[in-house]
Amino acid sequence: MINGGYLIPANTKKGQLLFGWFTPTDLILFGVGVSLSILLLLIVGTNSTLGGIICLLPGLICAFLVMPVPNYRNVRTFFKSMREFYSGQRQYKWKGWCFNNGQSRK
Repeated sequence: MINGGYLIPANTKKGQLLFGWFTPTDLILFGVGVSLSILLLLIVGTNSTLGGIICLLPGLICAFLVMPVPNYRNVRTFFKSMREFYSGQRQYKWKGWCFNNGQSRK
């Protein structure tokens, strides 16, 4: 305790993440995407650049989703926050100190 308060390190949240950046869900998502890409490369066998890019797309998309970005843990949480913002309540009811619940003041 410092001067009656607690000192909390700035990186306490990172200690709960795997490798300091990822949740188990992130790593599972990335693993599935990379595994699917490898499986597609083995099954399809690419003869062209376009075929190779198409086979690598699942791994690249999953890598993009778990990529860390500033102010959010990763791109996936950014998209989740954006979806919740646009689909959530957009009208906020004022309940401040001057709110009188529809009653007149006399």
